Amino acid sequence: MSDSEDQNQQDSSAAKSDEAVETKFEIQKIYVKDVSFESPNAPQIFLEQKPPEVGQQIRNTSQVITEGVYDVTMTVTITVKHEDKIAYLIEVHQAGIFSLSGYSQADLGQLLGSSIPQILFPFAREAVSDMAVRGGFPSLLLPAVNFSGVYQDHLRQMEEQAAASPPASPSDAQLDS
Repeated sequence: MSDSEDQNQQDSSAAKSDEAVETKFEIQKIYVKDVSFESPNAPQIFLEQKPPEVGQQIRNTSQVITEGVYDVTMTVTITVKHEDKIAYLIEVHQAGIFSLSGYSQADLGQLLGSSIPQILFPFAREAVSDMAVRGGFPSLLLPAVNFSGVYQDHLRQMEEQAAASPPASPSDAQLDS
């Protein structure tokens, strides 16, 4: 074997080892962890004629189950009021188990804090709508959420608070509206 062939094989092996890090993203399971519906002022609240105020809060958390396997939970809390009376309150904990490997910490944070919540949101949205209807109220369709923007805002807040307190998990983003 000539020196040039030997060098080509070494270069080829080095290139393969640089490319050997393969990423894996797999949805293992999507499930409802917890659902709650309350209508503390029923049946009188059904007589209200004014349009209600709808408040929405979304929070994402993640935890490692085993190496490379994550449980991500989206908590959606909806509060519907007529003036100072609560018409109904819905809380849905929509979750999923995901296998993730081969990602950098930044990419992993983006997946856990933005991409996976985007996957879970339609399931949570459906559960909220279903619970409202089952409670005797009109269907409630949650507005779309820009989880990438929410995650970027969360990262900025973490950077601003880094000196003041211990860092939070980059995937624990929260949206209030």
